Amino acid sequence: MTKYLTRHLPNFITAINLACGFTSIVLIIEGKMIFACYFILLATIFDFLDGFFARLLDAYSDIGKQLDSLADIVSFGVAPALIMYSFLRISILDNNGSFSFESLTFFEGLILFSPVLLAIASAFRLAKFNIDSSQHDSFYGLPTPANAIFISSFVMNVLNHQKLYDQGIFTSKYFLLVLTIILSCLLVSSIPMFALKFHDFSFSENKIRYVFIGISVILVIVLQLAALPLIIALYILISLGCAIFKTRDKQIVK
Repeated sequence: MTKYLTRHLPNFITAINLACGFTSIVLIIEGKMIFACYFILLATIFDFLDGFFARLLDAYSDIGKQLDSLADIVSFGVAPALIMYSFLRISILDNNGSFSFESLTFFEGLILFSPVLLAIASAFRLAKFNIDSSQHDSFYGLPTPANAIFISSFVMNVLNHQKLYDQGIFTSKYFLLVLTIILSCLLVSSIPMFALKFHDFSFSENKIRYVFIGISVILVIVLQLAALPLIIALYILISLGCAIFKTRDKQIVK
């Protein structure tokens, strides 16, 4: 019995991840955007835990790998895309004073449905990860949980802080369109992104990870939840910087 529970514990945690994604979608439909964002963030915790326990208990399985991706496409693909769609809808509503599909211009319709790119890009990102056995010490393209954390924490912070909302920059449909396109491109890109996996704890082998974690801890202490989108932006910038320097070093060697 114990062996059975041990073998299936990671899959059970993955199922909770999926349940969080489903709950987030329901809350989006009900107009509870902030609570929906919280459930996406909760799903990322369970996504970390299923992998952690799979490694700890050596409970890897083919069905677990597939189940993990299926859960992730809901929690980190469809749900964040719907969050962005709903936020764009609010932006268009504020500009027009009312909302109906009939009143939308063709360009506004394209902007409103642009978050479908996030769902499609997330699906491609997860499919690539499943068939690429080299993505252990680093990833290629922005991981879907990181993308989900950025979108949910960004939207949550703007809705929670009236000053950010009133500025109009972060609720601009054009800003949100550009942000959607950038995130979608990062998801399917071949840019190497470092993974927070330690083979040992030496500074020389993990200096990038230690620097990232150190700055992230400081940001969380100072800004709390407002730090999350900044931490993901920092993760992307550090990864881009490392990729550029490695490319430059290779060119110098040649």
